[in-house]
Amino acid sequence: MAHKLCLHYGPYVGTIEGEAFHDFPSPGALAGKEVEAHLRGLGFGYRAKYIADTARIVTTDRPTGWLDRLRNPDCPSMCANDDTGEDTTAKKEADPPTYRAAHEALLELSGVGPKVADCVCLMGLGWSEAIPVDTHVWQIAQRDYNFGKGGKTKTFSKAMYDAVGDHFRKIWGPQAGWAQSVLFTANLKSFAEQAATATGKVKTTVVKIETQESITTTVSRGKKRKASTVDVRAEITSGVVNAVSLKTECQLENKAVELEDKPGLLRRSKRVKTSK
Repeated sequence: MAHKLCLHYGPYVGTIEGEAFHDFPSPGALAGKEVEAHLRGLGFGYRAKYIADTARIVTTDRPTGWLDRLRNPDCPSMCANDDTGEDTTAKKEADPPTYRAAHEALLELSGVGPKVADCVCLMGLGWSEAIPVDTHVWQIAQRDYNFGKGGKTKTFSKAMYDAVGDHFRKIWGPQAGWAQSVLFTANLKSFAEQAATATGKVKTTVVKIETQESITTTVSRGKKRKASTVDVRAEITSGVVNAVSLKTECQLENKAVELEDKPGLLRRSKRVKTSK
């Protein structure tokens, strides 16, 4: 959809290898009366009305540079190019923007709820403490970060939304938004499956594990404990070690004893040395 917006409404940038590239359109380019119907024809569905209405509000109902004034002044990438056309004197005299003020201002736009407002704050306005919260993030907070102290609240209200964000901000501070994005991505089933089956060559390596195991066998009516050295041949794919065989050889009463164990022995090891 973003590509379609650029292609049909964004200014032309250039052509590379026969493909034309367009910049992202300005609110004014999306404020025309015919925009909603055209976007519906392009497959935007219910979003068409929200986009057209929001572009009209920003263009006609807000002062020039209103959206740009919501940017985080402490984020250099957001303020590197000041082309808002505003009176710089007026900007200096105005109250400095805050994340909370930017969030609440965005909620006034058509079709913009708390999550969308935080997505814009985080990815478009430079507010790194903004945390887009949905049911998945809520579940992560409850499951992994002791949010709610084991309560079984089923209603996800605006107050709950703010509480989840504040909970993560206390943990991660001013970069909480980006920390949350990593958690959100890692929690996606499709991402987990992709990481587990990532393409690439499967390489085999020998992992030598030195451990102290209790090996018990009957020798002259007694039991003895011996140190063992374990040689493991494993397949390593995308950083995941899968033991395919595990054989332990030790010398006990001058006799070679070969033991077959399970890969679970790996978890009991104390030190791991990798032979390259």
